[in-house]
Amino acid sequence: MAMLIATLQVMPDSPEQDLEQLTSATKPLIEGFGAKVEGVEEEPVAFGLKALNIRISVDESKGDLEPLEQKLSDIAGVQSVRVTAVSRTMG
Repeated sequence: MAMLIATLQVMPDSPEQDLEQLTSATKPLIEGFGAKVEGVEEEPVAFGLKALNIRISVDESKGDLEPLEQKLSDIAGVQSVRVTAVSRTMG
C-alpha cells in the first residue's frame, strides 16, 4: 500500500493570527479526511507574517487533496491553503 506524504502551506490572514489556535483548528479536519499530521512548522513569510507548513501522511487511495485544501480554507483566519510538496512512499 502506498502512502502520500504532503506538505500543506496554510497562510493566515494577518500577522496577529494565533498560529497555535490555527494549528488546533486544522488537526480535526485533517484527521477527519483520513490523514495523519506528521509535523507542523512555522515559516516566516514577510513583515511578521508566518505560514504554517503542515506535513501529513495519507493513503494514496484518497487521491486528490483538493477537498482537504477547501475545508482548511474555510477556517476563520485562513487566507489560503496550497499543497507545496507531495511524495510517495511504500509502506
